Amino acid sequence: MQAERVRHSFFGLGLLAAFLGVVAAAPGVAATVELPALVEPASQEHHPGKVVFVELVTPDLAAAERFYAGLFGWTFRDIRTGGLAYAEASLDGRPVAGLVHREVPTGQHRQPAWLPFIAAGDVDAARNLALQHGGKVLFEPHDIPQRGREAVLADPQGAVFAVLASSSGDPPDVLAEPGEWIWSALITRDPETDAAFYQMLFDYEVFDLPTDEGPQNLMLASDNYARASVNPPPGDRPDIHPHWINFVRVDDTVAMTAKLVALGGRVLVEPRVDRQGGKVAIVADPLGAPFGLLEWPDTENKEVPK
Repeated sequence: MQAERVRHSFFGLGLLAAFLGVVAAAPGVAATVELPALVEPASQEHHPGKVVFVELVTPDLAAAERFYAGLFGWTFRDIRTGGLAYAEASLDGRPVAGLVHREVPTGQHRQPAWLPFIAAGDVDAARNLALQHGGKVLFEPHDIPQRGREAVLADPQGAVFAVLASSSGDPPDVLAEPGEWIWSALITRDPETDAAFYQMLFDYEVFDLPTDEGPQNLMLASDNYARASVNPPPGDRPDIHPHWINFVRVDDTVAMTAKLVALGGRVLVEPRVDRQGGKVAIVADPLGAPFGLLEWPDTENKEVPK
């Protein structure tokens, strides 16, 4: 996937870290929070390096629920535990995301964000490796009953992500259905260096993605399965803050962008043809959280030839 033209201002590292202060912000809070298991019934599948979950941090949980229900048909189960307002999003009975309510302090403007959770066999070891190789720890490893052990980190360029050792196993490697997350892309000023950082953390294989645009685009893979891409920023935004962007599979990107606008969202990058031949767009929900829409043909899976 090529680096997309995101015409939007992203948080600096400090602001995003403050906005993501959901569970581990206060001593003892993590121990009181219970969130839904990642996989039900529990399995023994583990896929280190796979983006296994995505959570939205938003200042208006009810508004976010209305928007994503209207756009993708997600249904929600509200959970209030340990002072945390959380909603589990599902599609046809399958969990697809979590939504977390987080107030924005008066007088401050902070953009909501979708946070990717990458599977890790040992969260503490990943935390230590990240620190040793120039990363930062935004929230220290902590246990959440039913969910597992997680931490929030930033890579050396400042892109924020979470690591999770799920206590119920990881979701299986099957092709996402429309309305589910299908891809994640890291936008960074130094793709090769950042790819090496994530390769060190998750033992990825790294492949070059052919492109006619010149800048280097890389693919991260594990278990012979494509997991994510690492892309340079668009040419007219070389100073954009490094960040992860996550994509939902759709049948028709053009139709979905029109639906999104009707529901109050914004189109940041108009639909364009992607390397798989389908169309891709970058959009934002009404509160400003960016994400992608991506067509993916049923004939194309994400397996990487051995």
